[in-house]
Amino acid sequence: MPDDDLVLSTLRDQWHLLPTEIKALPCEVLSRGWEITAGGRRYVCRLVEPADRQPVEAGLVAAEHLRIRDIAAGEPVRTLAGGLTARTPAGALALLRRVPGRPLDGRDPVDQQWWGDRLGAVHRALQGFHHPGLRPWQVLDHNAPHLAAEAWLRGAVADAVSAAVRLTVTDRLTYGMLHGDPSPASFVVDAATGRAGLLDCGAGGMGPLVYDVAAAIGYAGGVAKAGELIDGYLAAGPVRRDELEAALPVLSRLRWAVRADRAARRGDRKTLRRARRALEAPGG
Repeated sequence: MPDDDLVLSTLRDQWHLLPTEIKALPCEVLSRGWEITAGGRRYVCRLVEPADRQPVEAGLVAAEHLRIRDIAAGEPVRTLAGGLTARTPAGALALLRRVPGRPLDGRDPVDQQWWGDRLGAVHRALQGFHHPGLRPWQVLDHNAPHLAAEAWLRGAVADAVSAAVRLTVTDRLTYGMLHGDPSPASFVVDAATGRAGLLDCGAGGMGPLVYDVAAAIGYAGGVAKAGELIDGYLAAGPVRRDELEAALPVLSRLRWAVRADRAARRGDRKTLRRARRALEAPGG
């Protein structure tokens, strides 16, 4: 992963920003992020892999769509050349004005309610949203060369992919734009106003919305620890409880397969061990 110098030089060259403070955000599966202070203003910048540039640009446009609908979301800041992202040797960098508030704590029941509520509200507001950069729903390639990293990996990913394909063929699922990586650190609540929002819309493409819920539940530590998150989502989102309960086990396994796939590409042995335990657990 790049160091802060790459981020600082890109901000200077592409946005003419001279940060006085830069702080790394908690690591997520699909991106790396930083909070930036420059000229008395606060920003968030996200770095994604080169292949994710178009989906993340679609997410930036989606953030503008949400703001029009009075949902607090980070406002994209275009480069000096007018682009939504800047290309770097490590991937595509996006810059947004930071939404006021503190990051949510995924272990706190009240924050979980905010988290689920905002994820559900975003899903509902983006129903019918289209952008040419959005990826269609596609499962992992279980024949990818990097899945030879460990003996168990390819078979576990293939099983998770097969189950997800069967689910999408046999069940009627609610589709829409996915955030892809809805960690609690991507959402904030402003104590002064009581208003919650999200920093960015991610780069997840189109897919079954329960996949986003599965990803959030994974960050919360599993279904047993995510009751308030689930209740908040069901109250605000477009997915019904029966659909969530039916699809969640399969899409949770797919999420772990995605994590394993990314970890194998990055050589992240720690995450691979966690993914193996989750994918090999009974009903996991």
